Amino acid sequence: MSGTIYTQVNYTLGLLTQKIELGEIALPDIQRPFVWQNAKVRDLFDSMYKGFPVGYLLFWASGGDEHTKAIGADSKQVIPSRLIVDGQQRLTSLFAVLKGIAVVRENYSVERIQIAFRPADGTFDVADAAIKRDPEYLPDITELWTSGKGTFPFINAFMTQLQRHRTVTIEEQSTIADAIGRLYNLINYPFIALELASHVTEEQVADVFVRINSKGATLNQADFILTLMSVFSDDGRKELETFCRDARTLSQSGNPSPFNHYLKPAPDQLLRVSVGLAFRRARLEHVYNVLRGKDMETGIFSAEKRMEQFAALRQAQADVLNLTHWHDFMKCLLRAGYQRESMITSANALLYAYTLFLIGKRDFGVPHTDLRRIIARWFFLSALTGRYSNSPEGKMAEDLNRLSSVRDTAGFIALLDGIIADTATADYWNIALPNELATSSARSPSLSAYYAALNLLDAKVLFSDLRVAQLLDPTTQSHRSALERHHLFPKKYLAQQGITETRDINQIANFALVEWADNTAISATSPAVYFPKYADKYTAHEWEQMRFYHALPEGWETMDYAEFLPERRKLMAAVIRTGFERLT
Repeated sequence: MSGTIYTQVNYTLGLLTQKIELGEIALPDIQRPFVWQNAKVRDLFDSMYKGFPVGYLLFWASGGDEHTKAIGADSKQVIPSRLIVDGQQRLTSLFAVLKGIAVVRENYSVERIQIAFRPADGTFDVADAAIKRDPEYLPDITELWTSGKGTFPFINAFMTQLQRHRTVTIEEQSTIADAIGRLYNLINYPFIALELASHVTEEQVADVFVRINSKGATLNQADFILTLMSVFSDDGRKELETFCRDARTLSQSGNPSPFNHYLKPAPDQLLRVSVGLAFRRARLEHVYNVLRGKDMETGIFSAEKRMEQFAALRQAQADVLNLTHWHDFMKCLLRAGYQRESMITSANALLYAYTLFLIGKRDFGVPHTDLRRIIARWFFLSALTGRYSNSPEGKMAEDLNRLSSVRDTAGFIALLDGIIADTATADYWNIALPNELATSSARSPSLSAYYAALNLLDAKVLFSDLRVAQLLDPTTQSHRSALERHHLFPKKYLAQQGITETRDINQIANFALVEWADNTAISATSPAVYFPKYADKYTAHEWEQMRFYHALPEGWETMDYAEFLPERRKLMAAVIRTGFERLT
């Protein structure tokens, strides 16, 4: 039997944190330095306090180089001799709490984790404002190891503070002292680490990482590929992460930035776009083997093939992260009537539309105007119909496979137009869509499409002389939204009719967009009372337009609610269809 490539080493938590602080243990770029949610950190401390096992660690004995990352938001001076391959989330969390070190979150913000402890019953909690005011808690257990007081002065200080609020019995004092002592002694908690030998290559480390995580739900195919990128295309992964970080905040320098009002992308999301552009594949499980150098025809792995495939991925990623391409695509969304992130109900629809946009631009040379038109129509309909809501990879794989027969610009446009025509049938508009509008979900794709249609039709807000597009402008911010969803049949009015279920009251067919001042003025008034006061302000022609845009049936204000809803859904579907046809 061949020998193992690892040895077993025992550590205590105190020794691990000491080595991390010195920089002897560091994080390689095959993982990102992001930690769990605070609740999971709390659970980790709770398990250790109770003496439960919390899993082994996997290190790589390596001399380290400039590609390693230090744990936490600060930097270290020592070149690491041990790199964390598995267990990074646990060690980062423990180190952050024991040393009071800030960590980097998935949204690229920096914060310190605060875990509270109630000695009376050994309860751990995530510190919040109420807990910080509660004298029963140590509001921040970090202070136990960083205060420099030692356990006895710390226990005495806590007891004195508690006794100011209530009487503490001798038995309770003993329990509290014991609990704080046990908590402090977690620095002696034992960990087992498996250390990969220094002769193990980076590719082997990446392979081990994938194998030990592939059995659980903690790692997906996108993580697999990001792992390989860290080993074979370190700069490529850093470019992805930088782009995603910069897309979250508006540039203060005035320099070009990926910031937008539609999507705050994660690296794995843009990776999917790169993979679709480079290999015309949507199923990442296949791409993992491709990037390891597997020839899909012969099944043979080779370094040459791996280099070739990574070169294709790097080129595709350069196109994906190109700011001109990125913002040109965002204009397609604006052309489709979608103005803000709250209108995007499917990130997959957006990402796959961006993939097709880049394929049309790069591979088929579709002219700018034609490309914006076809992608706007494609996104509108794919978002409306939930094309990529169920089995998104499978559906996108079908769409990409259809492109295999396309040879030129005309073929690309004809293919997408054909799919759109097959989807947007008369039965869809007249039957399926009204049924989809029968929901109370505020995140309904059909509701977002209705708002988009109002933008495309340049509609005015109900009872207002301002346009919907003006008040949906994402750059306008205030304490209260300028535009609000108003119950056409107010809640209190419906309650008087015996209709009290939220799902019935909040049907999207019962909502209309109004200015907040009108929403406040209408309040709980019956539609038969408030509606004529507003309608009298408009000419017959003006009111006819407003009635169409806001899908109000003739005589709606005196209708029975159960009769009103299906009638309005049909009219809303007609508005959505009319708006979509403006994109043709």
